[in-house]
Amino acid sequence: MFATALARAQEPRGVMQVLAGPRQVGKTTVARQVLEEVGLPSHFASADDPAGQDREWIRQHWEVGRLAARESPDRGALLVLDEVQKVEGWANVVKGLWDEDTFAGTNLRVFLLGSAPLLVQRGLGESLAGRFELIRFPHWSFAEMREAFGWDLSRYLFFGGYPGAAPLAGDVRRWRAYVLDSLVETSISRDVLLMTRVDKPALLRQLFRLACDYSGQVLSYNKMLGQLQDAGNTTTLAHYLELLGGAGLVAGIPKYSGSRVRQRGSSPKLLVLNTALMSATSGLSYTDAKRNANLWGRLVESAVGAHLWTSADDLHYWREGNLEADWVVIRGADVVAFEVTSGRRKDSLPGLAAFAKEHSPKRTLLVGGQGIPLEEFLLSDPARWLA
Repeated sequence: MFATALARAQEPRGVMQVLAGPRQVGKTTVARQVLEEVGLPSHFASADDPAGQDREWIRQHWEVGRLAARESPDRGALLVLDEVQKVEGWANVVKGLWDEDTFAGTNLRVFLLGSAPLLVQRGLGESLAGRFELIRFPHWSFAEMREAFGWDLSRYLFFGGYPGAAPLAGDVRRWRAYVLDSLVETSISRDVLLMTRVDKPALLRQLFRLACDYSGQVLSYNKMLGQLQDAGNTTTLAHYLELLGGAGLVAGIPKYSGSRVRQRGSSPKLLVLNTALMSATSGLSYTDAKRNANLWGRLVESAVGAHLWTSADDLHYWREGNLEADWVVIRGADVVAFEVTSGRRKDSLPGLAAFAKEHSPKRTLLVGGQGIPLEEFLLSDPARWLA
């Protein structure tokens, strides 16, 4: 991601760059590294303040960037605004300022950073069409965690892809507290509850825990309601899953049916977008988790699903009776189905065969067992298997 951001910063002014992704995946670090490397006059400001910022905050810092650009008209300047989605009405203000600079020929390049991808994208779609390029920052992959921290596959499956939590992995209690308190609660309280209307915050938190407990499993909305204490309805749960997915925490994956209408009404397959969330909420130690075949199997399946999530245009599952394809990816006009094997699965593939017969996908793939080795799959760019 650093190489991509640096290349964009070195290009002539074209469109603004938007770096969006969950908390603690390195957006701010990358932006600061780009500022150091690119060698342009620059200005950095962050709106990550519990008291919030108003639109004038954007205008003030934008003007600082303009001054730097005017002092170096040939080379230009770079402005970085972090956590911009926390400013109410940010997109309209940015649009106006960007258009003013375009008309005046001000050579100011702009990077906008946001830790609530869903909310950032809403602002982009509403006001900034044609003016931005989106650089998505997912959770760190197995390849990145292995290179940075020397992790093997088992440690990655349990501890997941939070680089900030990695130094605490030697003390699971401290690691768990950091993940739940500094990452999860901060994401929920500051990236969801403060940024959008949530009438039942207790229900949203319960739903997050339930999704962690059942990640990799299909659970109907009615069954979810039966396990949650706060009263709600299926529409509310679907909306809250969308918000949690937008914060990079957990998602409800729809069933593939070939029909958009049927997909929207299906029971979701719950998925943590970082396996650290499942491990942290399980309460188990690393050693005990490895001994728990059911939990470890769900960690494997969830890791594959989260890995595909980063590249899939649409991620689904498929099930008819006892036959299932764990993950179904739609990319353009192509459909690719995946079955994931682990200690709790057999190597026979009746689900994939049934799916292929009914839907004629581009290909079906087995991950684990006698298929693609799990380590190779997680080390590869997901696009490799979808091309």
